[in-house]
Amino acid sequence: MKKISKAVVRRLPKYYRYLTILANKGEERVSSAALSEITGFTASQIRQDLNHFGGFGQQGFGYRVESLREQVGKIIGVESGQKVGIVGIGHLGEAIANSTLFSDTNYKLKALFDADPEKVGTKFGGRVIHSVDLLEFIIQKEGLDIITITTPSRVAQEIADRASEAGIKGIWNFALYDIRLKEGVVLENVYLEESLHTLTYYIHHPDDYQGA
Repeated sequence: MKKISKAVVRRLPKYYRYLTILANKGEERVSSAALSEITGFTASQIRQDLNHFGGFGQQGFGYRVESLREQVGKIIGVESGQKVGIVGIGHLGEAIANSTLFSDTNYKLKALFDADPEKVGTKFGGRVIHSVDLLEFIIQKEGLDIITITTPSRVAQEIADRASEAGIKGIWNFALYDIRLKEGVVLENVYLEESLHTLTYYIHHPDDYQGA
């Protein structure tokens, strides 16, 4: 089977987000041209992207919004109920734990971890904060799929290594550190500073900006 390009994979969540918005508005059908207007991608690009996974629309009819949303969700895997843990319950960890990611989606926040003795054993959002010493045990006990790292950069690699050895499937890394992982574990780095720097570049070089 031909590998799907990273660019296509990066566009799928945006399709899913906008299809969810349309479904919540009660829209039943949408054309690739209409999707183009709200996503910023060309209609041709949208059709090409979706054709990688099968035919979902009909010429002259467009796409059934709820059906396409469900199909894109299945392709991404968002309906599979991924179990998530967060390591590092500071301001960023708290913000992620409190976000709608775990109230409006099928992602399930199952565990919180921190190294601060004053936080361990307390509750945040109704969940007990575990000692990071219990990371491997909780990963296996709860069957966690994803670990979110919001720790200081100096400990990020160690946390990632321990989680990988415990059988974690994916790591969502917010630490300012380029983690290296063994084969078989998926890594997604989110560098807020780099994103801000990119924004700043385009502010100073508007001719280079091509839109989001």
